[in-house]
Amino acid sequence: MTRYKCTDNTLSRRALLITTALFPLASLAQPAVTVEVWKTPTCGCCKDWVKYLQESGFQVKVHDVQDTSAIRRRNKIPDDYGSCHSALVEGYALEGHVPAREIKRLLRERPAAVGLAVPSMPLGSPGMDGPAYGGRRFAYDVLLISHSGGADVYQKYH
Repeated sequence: MTRYKCTDNTLSRRALLITTALFPLASLAQPAVTVEVWKTPTCGCCKDWVKYLQESGFQVKVHDVQDTSAIRRRNKIPDDYGSCHSALVEGYALEGHVPAREIKRLLRERPAAVGLAVPSMPLGSPGMDGPAYGGRRFAYDVLLISHSGGADVYQKYH
């Protein structure tokens, strides 16, 4: 059996096989999407939503602010659709307790829109669904906010 000496310019057959086998896996790995969140420092449901996003595979960068209304205006979310925290993800605004499933759908579909909102703080939405809320759940809508300031139902939750 002939042995080949590995030099700086050649790969051993084993190294070549390992590299070839792992290359498809490396191409599948995608960096986590970052969601940037503005919330007040004492809001428990905001902290729960951040934790929920992290558990759903997002990286989260948190900014504690005293008032989120300026961020909401900067993100072009009308006050009628306001909630307790505002966020940005890949150029889209997120307002309130938006489910991760709809964020991922938004990023897949890429509609011409400002972003998504779950107005108010509906019980049963992500971050408003823990034991502290007694397991109560209310129906709510995830709204797709248009550039004109209007909104359409993007997804209903019952």
